[in-house]
Amino acid sequence: MKKIIAMILAVMMVIAMMAGCQAGGKDDNAIKIGMMGPLTGGAAVYGTAVKAAMEIAVEEINAKGGLQFELNCQDDEHDAEKAVNCYNTLKDWGMDILAGTVTSTPCQAVAPMCSEDNIFLLTPSASADAILEAGDNIFQVCFKDTNQGIASADYFAAKFADAAIGVIYDSSDNYSAGIYENFKKRAETNGLNIVCAEAFTADNKADLSTQVTKCKEAGATLVFLPFYAVEAAQVLTYANTIGYAPTFFGCDGMDGILTTEGFDPALAEGLMLLTPFSADSTDAATQAFVKKFQEKTGILPNQFAADAYDVIYALYQACNNAGVKPSMKTADINEAMKAQFTSMTFDGLTGAGMTWSADGAVSKSPMAVVIENGVYVGVE
Repeated sequence: MKKIIAMILAVMMVIAMMAGCQAGGKDDNAIKIGMMGPLTGGAAVYGTAVKAAMEIAVEEINAKGGLQFELNCQDDEHDAEKAVNCYNTLKDWGMDILAGTVTSTPCQAVAPMCSEDNIFLLTPSASADAILEAGDNIFQVCFKDTNQGIASADYFAAKFADAAIGVIYDSSDNYSAGIYENFKKRAETNGLNIVCAEAFTADNKADLSTQVTKCKEAGATLVFLPFYAVEAAQVLTYANTIGYAPTFFGCDGMDGILTTEGFDPALAEGLMLLTPFSADSTDAATQAFVKKFQEKTGILPNQFAADAYDVIYALYQACNNAGVKPSMKTADINEAMKAQFTSMTFDGLTGAGMTWSADGAVSKSPMAVVIENGVYVGVE
């Protein structure tokens, strides 16, 4: 009987020790970084670029010695429900920080979960304003939708003040609708001439010929396309079919158009967009990244890839500044990251002197580029 009691007590002590270890910290050798995005499906051009860029950054950082990162990438297929499943998978794995999601709708599903669980979230490209409302531990490296809509309207006022402007947007998508609403408000303030605004939804985006035709019939000489490259490829293809050649202008979601499956990149000639990154920049850091990305994937990196690379290095800087260790509680890492991101300055591929406000929004300057001869060229 005494032996049985002793065995029971021994088991209870082991359980208590395990519980105490989990409550007090972790025995891992690396900070666990979770990433989720569309690695398959129509938006995979973005998720695969983010995954590849983060892998490059983690490899570089781990090769330095010292603080180590471990990256776990999950496929949310640009779907909110699947994103929640991905989040739970990453949480069960022991995620310390979420470097994601890639797109806005999934991010709006998981950001409140990060807030509740005290897991710091830094997204490379989920730009919806509402994401930042989920908590004070939700941060963006990309421009939020408000800024993109306003910046586009201001650029039009400076460069295309007399243009007849058409807009095509996805009213069912948080990213696209958010940019459009802020663009519309700023365009009215700037006195721009919007001659038509045509919406589509996820249910009818397989055929955008009606929207393109209405822009042509309205006499739009400049067409704003605040949505992703897959749908934009369809617009440019149909416009070419009917001989319609206005200036097309997109936001950061347009990046990736040149590598969209089934699209003739020649049809993107003259397309303009606002972006924080251009792969043809001559600075050493950009060229080194472009070289590694091409070696890894066979294609040029888009803005999503550059923002993702910056996410990992911004986290690395913040962790080093705060003295973060893998053994720390996830909640303590969260607090350290919040303190760093609201006080530090970061130089990355997508901007020098980046800072973050208390609401998680980044401050950096966009630039306009135009596609010429199959590459992005900066314009004033």
